[in-house]
Amino acid sequence: MSDFIPAPGLAPWQRTAAGAGLLAPDGTIAATIFAEMSALAAQTGAINLGQGFPDEDGPAEVLEAARRAIADGVNQYPPGTGMPVLREAIAAHQRRWYGIEVDAASEVLVTAGATEALAATLLAFVDAGDEVVTFEPYYDAYAAIVARAGGVHRTVPLHWSREPGSGWRPDHDELREAVTDRTRVILVNSPHNPTGAGFDVETLSLVVELAERHDALIVTDEVYEHLTFGVVHTPIAALPGARSRTISISSAGKTFSTTGWKIGWITAPAPLVTAVLAVKQYLTYVNGAPFQPAIATGLGLPDRFFADAAATLEARRDLLAAGLTAAGLAITLPDSGYFIVADASPLGYADGAALCRELPGRVGVVGVPVTAFVHPDRQGSYSSLVRFAFCKRHEVLAEAVSRIAALSAG
Repeated sequence: MSDFIPAPGLAPWQRTAAGAGLLAPDGTIAATIFAEMSALAAQTGAINLGQGFPDEDGPAEVLEAARRAIADGVNQYPPGTGMPVLREAIAAHQRRWYGIEVDAASEVLVTAGATEALAATLLAFVDAGDEVVTFEPYYDAYAAIVARAGGVHRTVPLHWSREPGSGWRPDHDELREAVTDRTRVILVNSPHNPTGAGFDVETLSLVVELAERHDALIVTDEVYEHLTFGVVHTPIAALPGARSRTISISSAGKTFSTTGWKIGWITAPAPLVTAVLAVKQYLTYVNGAPFQPAIATGLGLPDRFFADAAATLEARRDLLAAGLTAAGLAITLPDSGYFIVADASPLGYADGAALCRELPGRVGVVGVPVTAFVHPDRQGSYSSLVRFAFCKRHEVLAEAVSRIAALSAG
């Protein structure tokens, strides 16, 4: 277990940067690892497998729906909670896939992507000294937002095994130890970034049990919910006893390859939605008017679209996984998402961050170190690990694999 509490006396913006690990001792702010690696990719012409964005457009029906909305004049402020057509589509989506009944009028809130949903939710409920429990590694925005809210970020490590089928798993006793009466929020990212793990029902049920015992809220980040490989996504809100205290967050960007549209949402009981809206309306206010009916179209696509999207991504995962393995890196095959985590220690690299800074010039490929997703006191356990994105076209991944093969040559 690891806790992060920003040093006293920091300005709010410094506290935010410190939470994300970007505040230097002299008070300067470092660039995020994603900005640094993307700049290296641009300078060297390397293939950028660092950031999780696709390099091709989403389904034609969704793109055409956005064009049609623009042409039809859907270009002004939408309603503060989101356009009814999208809120109704989100409610129908929850019913269709998970059997969760959601009232579109009072239990759905459209946001500027999942990151705004997370920010508005944590800022709405986390006060100074409140503890927020997440698994670690974690999506880097969690730490920044918790720190900005004045909270304590408490993490539970995911343990990695090279044994086939083991993947990344939390120790349940460590999870029990982390959640206390000081816990305000248990934030669960499943399917998980950066590891690609999908947590089993036993783990998710334990989260519900602990939240009930300690009267904590459950916040979920489910943006990869449709991009799973051979496993079925289980939303916590569908588990017994969870619905009344769970705020579920998802978005359209990953499922429909529209990450630049920034259309996300929360579903939760009406009082929780009202509390989040009280904050969200003073962040972006509203966003993406013509994209909202387009995403409603996407959510209504037939099952075959969702199955094909996952199958296409799985084939790309397997291509990159085979290339990384052939180059001598150790991997765990992810259950979901956009990313593979590779261990460079078999090739003699103990420092994944140093390797990432070397890779663009050496082999023409960019990754990001997993240490960017952990607290400073925990980095040693993850020091040799690198995350690579496989949400790219087949020919791009094939070229990346060809370049990565040079690593095995020493």
